[in-house]
Amino acid sequence: MDLSTLGTETRNERTTELDRMPVLDLLSVMNAEDQSVALAVRGALEEIAAAVEAVTESLRRGGRLIYLGAGTSGRIGLLDAVECPPTFGTSPGQVVGVLSGGPGAFAVAVEGAEDDPARAVTDLDEIGVDDRDTVVGLAASGRTPYVIGGLKHAAAKGAVTVSVACNANAAVSRYADIPIEVPTGPEVVTGSTRLKGGTAEKMVCNMLSTASMVRLGKVYGNLMVDVRASNDKLVDRARRMVEQATGAGPDTAAETLRRAGGHAKTAIVMLLAHCTAEEAARRLERAGGDTRAAVAAAPCGA
Repeated sequence: MDLSTLGTETRNERTTELDRMPVLDLLSVMNAEDQSVALAVRGALEEIAAAVEAVTESLRRGGRLIYLGAGTSGRIGLLDAVECPPTFGTSPGQVVGVLSGGPGAFAVAVEGAEDDPARAVTDLDEIGVDDRDTVVGLAASGRTPYVIGGLKHAAAKGAVTVSVACNANAAVSRYADIPIEVPTGPEVVTGSTRLKGGTAEKMVCNMLSTASMVRLGKVYGNLMVDVRASNDKLVDRARRMVEQATGAGPDTAAETLRRAGGHAKTAIVMLLAHCTAEEAARRLERAGGDTRAAVAAAPCGA
């Protein structure tokens, strides 16, 4: 493939004098270019919605959301994965980031690794990809061999495959059940897809994980009720969430949260369903973790 034909590799006519611009002008043009990214993502919302449904179904049946990528793309997927447990109370194995070159490539670039499709096969086999999983291949250019090799292998294992590219008619799209294309156009610095391309990928990953967790009932209203209260800030946030969700006062919220073992979701069910912590936990288990459904459910044993 002639890379010069890709939109992300094209020279940006608005930044040809970038090295001569005053700092404020340089930042202004970067900001203007970044504003186009959200509009590009908006054009792919239907495909992103289809991917969210696939991810949600995978997680419901014990599968995983697996991000696969190289370089900046892989780091963005890995970042989204590691932030899910503290935010949504997921287990570390539910959302996984697979980075070409291994975990060490997050801090130190392993550039040649992206050209080896066989490495992706090995990496996915090491985590046991199967037909319960949804594998999301992230490739800003849309032609990364590592990602293509991984998507082909994931499909052979029966997984749902999703691709995310920042060019139209991307090669990687041909290997995905759900291709997501977000054409971000020429970069401020020619070819540097850690800029607009990376921003677009981060936005898509934000949507995939957040919307899936909402669908799984890990959010009540707009409150992250499955948050792990692992530090003082999060303990205070959990208490405030219980107050906001139930209308309870600070002291009642704090005491209920204590009896709920620090778990905001359980405390909310306790207060809204007027039940014990044990009953709230049983309701949540029966409801698949969905707070609203647990509150509305009949008492256990009824």
